[in-house]
Amino acid sequence: MWGLGRLVLVLAALALAGVAGWRLAVRWGPGGEKYPLQGVDVSENTGTIVWPVLKGASGARFGYAVATVGATTRDRNFQANWDAMARVGMKRGAVHVFSFCQSPRVQGDVFNTVVPRDLKALPAAIAFDYDETCPDRPGRAALVTGVRAMIERIEAHMGKPVMLRISSRVEDDYRLTEALDRKWWAMGNFLKPGYGSRPWSVWRASDMRGVDGVDGPVNWDVTVQGAFDDE
Repeated sequence: MWGLGRLVLVLAALALAGVAGWRLAVRWGPGGEKYPLQGVDVSENTGTIVWPVLKGASGARFGYAVATVGATTRDRNFQANWDAMARVGMKRGAVHVFSFCQSPRVQGDVFNTVVPRDLKALPAAIAFDYDETCPDRPGRAALVTGVRAMIERIEAHMGKPVMLRISSRVEDDYRLTEALDRKWWAMGNFLKPGYGSRPWSVWRASDMRGVDGVDGPVNWDVTVQGAFDDE
């Protein structure tokens, strides 16, 4: 049997290994040689951001900010983040977080009332993932029809094609990359995503990246060449 002293040493070693692993995880990002264009996506949940510090310390060259959620919610920090990204000279884009419980057409109209038309902005992004507060799961045909109408509304307002950010579980259920011919944004910590019917253009590579200028973790994203050719 192990003595108490030995057990304490083993537990301490495991704790130190865990701390070291966490520090590596929060600092990790895909190599700039393969993915030279990297950036962040943020929302009010990210908290207050000192954008000049974030840009200078992290090397982020673009940022996406959540603008709207569903048909009724505006992100409280969107305008501040949107304006700050312009001031520091970062490429910027707006995100709508899709709700399966509300009309896609109405959601598109709400996004258009919040986000100004800006032909220099990055493509608007529609984010698809499940939310525990919304139990609805419409049929695939109905969902695709509604999302297409939403896309038409947003693209008419923004003046360029949208991008679709799709979680693996939504893609498994609805195969949106097959149904909707738009560039898309994959999600998956550390390991390059392998889901979807065609290659992704943007990858959220970490949702726990630690960068100066933000107290908590940020979402860290990388792009393939040509991801924003329509900007």
